[in-house]
Amino acid sequence: MRPTMSDETTRLEIRPAVSQDYEVLRDLFTHLIPNDLAMTDDRGRAALNGMLSHPGLTTLIGFHDGVAAATCTLIVIPNFTRGGAPYAVIENVVTRKDYRGKGLGEQLLRHAQDLAWASGCYKVMLLTGADNHGAQRFYEKVGFKQSKTGYQIRAPGYPKRAMKE
Repeated sequence: MRPTMSDETTRLEIRPAVSQDYEVLRDLFTHLIPNDLAMTDDRGRAALNGMLSHPGLTTLIGFHDGVAAATCTLIVIPNFTRGGAPYAVIENVVTRKDYRGKGLGEQLLRHAQDLAWASGCYKVMLLTGADNHGAQRFYEKVGFKQSKTGYQIRAPGYPKRAMKE
């Protein structure tokens, strides 16, 4: 059974992103990585269009009263194990700072999970920073369990960002 959302929950209108959402997403991601690596608009639009055309990848945007308040990306990945059932990864989860604590991120992640289950996925995974305790508590509240250990390796030049609580 799913954990219940906060009493402060406000309804979120959720839809897949389209290429015209470039500016909306660019703004939302400043709430995730304020000092992200610089990217020209041409490169950003090309990246978004590449994402939108990638099979199995859906970037969701949640709107509250017409304001883009939250986003995440769901990637459904074909699989050779588990009877051929795909699995999903959720990445780039962010809620605007002024909309946090209202249950919007919960609604968005539950919607992403529902899409994964409708696609036949047997699990949904996500990663968060080992030092990002606030995000860890949030994901646990939404029902995710820490059951595996994640590893990553970054290309040279991609710095780790410092987390602030």
